[in-house]
Order: sequence, then structure tokens, then C-alpha cells
Amino acid sequence: MKKKAIVFITCALAIFLFAFVPATTEQKPWLIPDAAKNKPNPQKSEAASIANGKTIYNLQCKSCHGSKGKGDGPKAATLDTECGDLSKASCQAQTDGSFFYKISEGRKDMPSFKKKITEGNDIWDVVNYLRTFK
Repeated sequence: MKKKAIVFITCALAIFLFAFVPATTEQKPWLIPDAAKNKPNPQKSEAASIANGKTIYNLQCKSCHGSKGKGDGPKAATLDTECGDLSKASCQAQTDGSFFYKISEGRKDMPSFKKKITEGNDIWDVVNYLRTFK
């Protein structure tokens, strides 16, 4: 009898949780250490840097973030968190160091790219390319 009661209570609790506790995809703020946030971009935002950043973005980022950074790439719908709109003023207001940190370190569905994008200033080039999404 105890086993049936435990199973019943467990099922009732699960039903309650699914029915009354809303699922949320709301993003918590991404905390960036001050040192990373204030890190200056050593790569000038010029044509060669932006072109390289675009190439890397198209290979590594476009599938989730979309071709124009709107968060509407083909993989975006499969993620637990929203990609966000990289063209929004609130996103563009972030420092280059913040973008660099997020790309390098990742969080949740956003993978870390520090081992995938390893050449010189390539991540900075991606940051420069992201600035074209205004």
C-alpha cells in the first residue's frame, strides 16, 4: 500500500508542477566581469576585419543567430533559450569586450568559441562584424 501511495503522490506532484508552474525561457542577465567588459578591441574595424568576421560568423554563428543577427537561424527554434536580436540598440550598446567575452566563454545554449575560433584576432573580427547589424 505504501508503494502505491508514493507513486500516487509523485504523479500528483508532477502533474501539479507541469500544470501550475509555467515554463520560462526568460534570460537572466549575462554578468560580464569588469575586466572583460572594459577590454579594448585591438582590431580596427576596417573592411578586412569585417570581411573575416563575416566569414567566421557565417560558419559558426549564423545557424542560430540568423544571417542578419535577428536570432532567427534554422537552429534557433530548437534551443531552450532565445538567441536575441543582435541588431537591437540594447545589444549594440554592449562593449566590444562584452561581446568578446560572450563569444569566448558561452553560456547555456551558446557554446564557448575560444577553442573553435583560435586564430589571432578572429573573435575580435566577429565582434567588428556584429557591429554592422545596426
